Amino acid sequence: MKTIPRLPTALAALSLMTMTSSPAAEAKASHEFATFGGGCFWCQEAVFTRVPGVIRSVSGYSGGRTVNPTYEDICSHGTGHAEVVQLEFDPGVVSYERLLEIFFESHDPTTLNRQGADEGDQYRSVIFTHNDSQARVATRAKITAQSHHDDPIVTVVEPLQKFWPAEDYHQDYFNKHPDQAYCRFVIKPKVKKLQDHGVITK
Repeated sequence: MKTIPRLPTALAALSLMTMTSSPAAEAKASHEFATFGGGCFWCQEAVFTRVPGVIRSVSGYSGGRTVNPTYEDICSHGTGHAEVVQLEFDPGVVSYERLLEIFFESHDPTTLNRQGADEGDQYRSVIFTHNDSQARVATRAKITAQSHHDDPIVTVVEPLQKFWPAEDYHQDYFNKHPDQAYCRFVIKPKVKKLQDHGVITK
């Protein structure tokens, strides 16, 4: 399980106050959005920031009941939220279909509520769709991905209800803390494998 220092309550609250809207509020009209949960959001963010056409990747929480959840809330397993990344991307450079392919390649979609040593419903495999078209494409992508796995894929496809940006100290975590133990032993090998296979850039 990944661990981080606990922020003082006041600082954590300030982080939330400064990130009250999703990236969609500031997007260019030609850009689109995708929201994925595939285990630790540090891992997913590190992967998708290295995909040409992804403008930005924001770590956050979605799919649960709690309003303005904190990381501590998520770790209590009582919120129903998953750790997710919300991507702003240029469909002229990278398609939603390609992002889904990378999503399925970047984690194990056959393990329920777990990725490696990270266990809990916040680590579930989930695709939160932004419209009906994405729902159709995501469903087809899941069927295609199943052909590459012997075990059943447990990824859930469901409409996005609300995205809550995570605290500021979670954003761009791998790039800011490459020598942190979780980054060195979990994220770095994942990123390198995908780079070696040409899935993402160096």
